[in-house]
Amino acid sequence: MTGSASSQPWVRPMSGRDPREKSRPSTPLELLFDLTYIVAVARAALELRDDLVQGHPAHALAGYCIVFYGLWWAWVNSTWFASAYDTDDVPYRLLTLLQMAGVLIYSAGIPAGFATHDFVVVVGGYVVMRLSLVAQVLRAAAGHPEGRGPALRYAAGVGAIQLGWIGWLSLTGPTRMAVLAVLLATELAVQAWARHGDQGTPWHPGHIAERYGEFTIIVLGEVISAVAVTASTAVTDKKASPGLLIIATSGLLLVFGLWWSYFRRDSVQDIRHELKESVRRTFLRSIAHFLIFASVAALGAGLQIAIQPLTHGTRVTQDSAAFAVAIPVAVYVLVLALLDASDAAKVGIPWLSLLISALLLGAAGATPLITLPAATVTMVVLVVGLLVYYLSRDKTPLTQEAG
Repeated sequence: MTGSASSQPWVRPMSGRDPREKSRPSTPLELLFDLTYIVAVARAALELRDDLVQGHPAHALAGYCIVFYGLWWAWVNSTWFASAYDTDDVPYRLLTLLQMAGVLIYSAGIPAGFATHDFVVVVGGYVVMRLSLVAQVLRAAAGHPEGRGPALRYAAGVGAIQLGWIGWLSLTGPTRMAVLAVLLATELAVQAWARHGDQGTPWHPGHIAERYGEFTIIVLGEVISAVAVTASTAVTDKKASPGLLIIATSGLLLVFGLWWSYFRRDSVQDIRHELKESVRRTFLRSIAHFLIFASVAALGAGLQIAIQPLTHGTRVTQDSAAFAVAIPVAVYVLVLALLDASDAAKVGIPWLSLLISALLLGAAGATPLITLPAATVTMVVLVVGLLVYYLSRDKTPLTQEAG
């Protein structure tokens, strides 16, 4: 199918978009769809923050990873599907609306998931999200013969896994955790199985890259919201100090540095190259974005935690608050380095990024000696230094190919 997906807005065959379309910007529906997901991401980050403030890091990390995994995986699968088959007709919009409803159900269950590991509502929302996509995939199987085999395998595999998730709710203790790991791995395995040897699905590299980039920006926007809270506290709190303004400024500079680091390279060309080699390689990029999205959202929680020792009488120590900022930034830096590692001309970058990540953690560990504001400034210097190295080595243009 060529041309605009909205030229016949009621019902049209889902015969596949043209992957050679020069311009595939995100549609208004996709932007609304992403904003629905960001509500759930913000809720997960809020629960992460509260758990960390209460002194339960292991519990917080476990809950955060589980709920973020579900959000990320549902979003990635829908994004890739839209790249190939977005018809923007009435059935497509209504099924997207159903998925958005699933996201909101999922979000409503996140507090209980963190507090007591009660995932009934979370699983309910996840099943709605996944089965609404299965319905879309079945439309694609009917309308696009070249992609029918992978689509039917995907629909069958994902549908079966949803039965597994529903059954998982009845389990307890170690068995529940073991089956959880199996189900999470099976979600990934079904994708690899369904797409094995797939040469017929018309993925669009430019569209995929744009959706990844836009979602990264939206999550970074959540961090800016956390910076705004920090700055507001610095201005209005009677216990405010210059240190709070330093942390707020450092947070903004960290966001800007992470943004620039992400967008310094041409992701469109990377994805196009990976699609030609192996779809599975491109899905590894999707897995990397789980860590990118999760670390950015966690940074927002970390910056809100960082103001606690300076304004409130909490159990959060300055070094704990520093680690809440340093760990997400270190993860982000390392993941971007691993994406660079696919380029043989940049073999030195992962080692430098590993060093920078270690120094970020070292700055957090040195907080009792150098103070929390000084530690956040040190983190900014390290991120900026790495970015300068990236730019000087890559000589990266400031714009990317759009499609």
